[in-house]
Amino acid sequence: MSTLDLAPPPLPKTGTPSRPPRRRWRGWWLKQLHTWHWISAAISLSAMLLFAVTGITLNHAAAIGATPRVSERSATLPPGERLLLRAEPDARADPLPLAVAERLRGTIGLDVRGRAAEWSDTEVYVALPRAGGDAWVSVDRATGRVTAEVTDRGWIAWLNDLHKGRNTGDAWFWFIDLFAGACIVFTLTGLLLLQLHARHRPLTWPLVALGMLVPALLALFFLH
Repeated sequence: MSTLDLAPPPLPKTGTPSRPPRRRWRGWWLKQLHTWHWISAAISLSAMLLFAVTGITLNHAAAIGATPRVSERSATLPPGERLLLRAEPDARADPLPLAVAERLRGTIGLDVRGRAAEWSDTEVYVALPRAGGDAWVSVDRATGRVTAEVTDRGWIAWLNDLHKGRNTGDAWFWFIDLFAGACIVFTLTGLLLLQLHARHRPLTWPLVALGMLVPALLALFFLH
């Protein structure tokens, strides 16, 4: 039988010895809570460690020095692709033509496919914000001259941006939601397990109350 079976324990047959109903239900709930508690803990373990560590690095961001590394890249588009840039876009935020984007990907190593671009009379500018850094590409519409700049702020900045979900894309966006859900399950099952074991551990509720009271008092009296 699966440990995730949510069906209540069956009633004993007449004449067979069994535990009292209340104890039987308690044992079933304990089994379910322990199961979901360890599953949610296993799912969220590595991400919870990441978010705890980056909570410290974010809190001390001013004390953690980092020198951004900036690199410049350049190229020139061939005549056929310059013609694509001379045509007026349907909207001033249209992406670069696919052929031009593929050329930039091969020559300067930056992927601008599908990214919103800023079209002016003289150039096309594409901003490429990223976790832990930044980048941009500018293409002269007349000459095809490409200028790009890439900024890398280091791996700590990269981890901090993962914590904040800054410029991390859709996949990380959904991962944070799933991770948060696992943490909620982990926390609530832990709270219910505390309740079930509290009578044998007198410090349970005082410690829970202290964990709630300390941040509440700090927020009320020390945040401005």
